Amino acid sequence: MTSPSTPQRVLLFTEQDPLVLANGEQLTEVEIAYQTWGTLNEDASNAVFIAHALTGDANAAGWWSSLVGPGRPVDTDRFFVICPNLLGGCSGSTGPRSTNPATGTPYGLDFPLLAMTDLVAAHRRLIAHLGITRLHAAVGGSLGGMQLLQWSIEASEEIGRAVLVAATSRLTAENIAFSAVARAAITGDPGFENGQYAVGAGPRHGMAIARMMAHITYVSPQSLETKFGRRLQGGQSTPGFGVDFEVESYLDHQGRSFLERFDALTYLYFTRVMDYFDPFADPAAASAITDTTFLVLSFDSDWRFGTQHSVRIEEELAAAGVEVTRHELPAPHGHDSFLFTVPGYQETVRDFLA
Repeated sequence: MTSPSTPQRVLLFTEQDPLVLANGEQLTEVEIAYQTWGTLNEDASNAVFIAHALTGDANAAGWWSSLVGPGRPVDTDRFFVICPNLLGGCSGSTGPRSTNPATGTPYGLDFPLLAMTDLVAAHRRLIAHLGITRLHAAVGGSLGGMQLLQWSIEASEEIGRAVLVAATSRLTAENIAFSAVARAAITGDPGFENGQYAVGAGPRHGMAIARMMAHITYVSPQSLETKFGRRLQGGQSTPGFGVDFEVESYLDHQGRSFLERFDALTYLYFTRVMDYFDPFADPAAASAITDTTFLVLSFDSDWRFGTQHSVRIEEELAAAGVEVTRHELPAPHGHDSFLFTVPGYQETVRDFLA
């Protein structure tokens, strides 16, 4: 049987052993929140790492229940499953809302800018802390897949199999534009207060708008049409500038509910990490991957990180002699298809992890 999920928090970097970031700055106190499921076997060979997406957290068995759990593809009765909240996050790990040990007040915008390699540095230190030298596999969707690509380039010997789902090796101009609009909505809200807002306060209106806009890019046009069409809220026409249509009510709910679980500063920092990620800008990057095999999955209705993004990853890896398998799966849910049960999806992941 699977042991219950265990929320934990561990200090991984200290003043005596700081995290040196890609930009040369240092973090002298880094705590990472994480959860585990299952039992690590005697030779520590059954560990599977889950890397979460932009707005995720450490509770992978909650937000990725279609993939993680007893009897599921990432089988917690078989594997020791680890999922941390990312460095820079707002669900227990050190981030911009954490206390700056040098001042005794929250970092705010004094928190250093992060790069994908910095997120990976925290992951690598965590698995070392857990006594794991090589993961059986690592699985990540969207931003999670981007982390695993970077990790495989830096330390391929630490990952046996990597599953990249609805991921990209670099953002397009359109992707960066979406993030720019979201950040402008957040920083332009008077409640942003240059990142020094109080607990429970902050740029709530701007953050809700950012989420509403981003959420549109996570779903497909056909899924919105099927779910809402042009139906009016309450079935009645009340022309004005309020919430008249069901789809407006849905997006309003998405924006408001997001405020209760995510922080605006983390949103700024993570979207910037994604903007600058481009590992194959170094022509030799993929050649560093010597010990990892890849499964790269995309969905035909995803227009945020469409199949062309997965094709580029496959081509770069294959050109370097890396073993890679790619599939495009039919699914109606858009980018968020990676969170759903989709015909062929779960079975493909299960077979790859076997």
